[in-house]
Amino acid sequence: MSQRKFIPKEIKTEIISKVKSGEKVADLARQYGVSDKSVYTWLHLETGDQAVSIVQYNRLKRENEELKKLIGELSFKLSLGEKNRAG
Repeated sequence: MSQRKFIPKEIKTEIISKVKSGEKVADLARQYGVSDKSVYTWLHLETGDQAVSIVQYNRLKRENEELKKLIGELSFKLSLGEKNRAG
């Protein structure tokens, strides 16, 4: 049977702030020694129904950055291929 440990409000606020700024819930939960479920519960209590939206927004933001990087790499490779054909 697991024992519930007290997490100070300051720590909860710090974790919520970091999630809102884009850090991953799983990484923060591991770093602070709390469960993912606890973090999601705090988010829900803090932001109401927006908690899921914040997490989804951050996931989509990271995915968007990865896609932009991939598009840049592909565009560069295509431009190199066109230069080789022209020369």
